Parts: sequence; C-alpha cells; structure tokens
Amino acid sequence: MDGTLAQIIQSTMERIQPEASYFGTAEGSRSCFVVFDLKDLSDLPSIAEPLFLNLGAKVEFIPVMNLEDLQKGLEKFQKPQES
Repeated sequence: MDGTLAQIIQSTMERIQPEASYFGTAEGSRSCFVVFDLKDLSDLPSIAEPLFLNLGAKVEFIPVMNLEDLQKGLEKFQKPQES
C-alpha cells in the first residue's frame, strides 16, 4: 500500500533488463515470471536480496538455455573426454 512493491519491481526490472515479464498468481500467491539473461551467477544475490529483505518474497531461479547454448553444450558432451 505504501508503494514499496512497485518501487522494488521497477528497480529490479531496470537492473536485470528482462526480455519478458509476466505478473499473476501461482499457488495462491502473487507471482512474477521474468525471463532475463543472467550473465554471471554472482549477480544472483543482488537480484534476490532486495526481494527477500523488502518483500519477504520466495524467489526461484530456473536456468535455461537458448538454442546456441544447447548446441555448444551438446558439442562438449559429444567430444571424447580427455584422461
């Protein structure tokens, strides 16, 4: 009611520059699904902590790959392992 939610969401969106974001409900709670490029795993705390500390939010990250990433991964998998 005091605008904190809107401020935190706006700040987070500016920081992560999402490709897409969707707001609704999931499992009876307010929810937000955001698709963004996580360039460095060490960025996770700076993204999640404001949500934890200021909103008491539950945050879940689900890493996914684009087609190029998948192809690179499959190439690595198919190469013989060096002993």
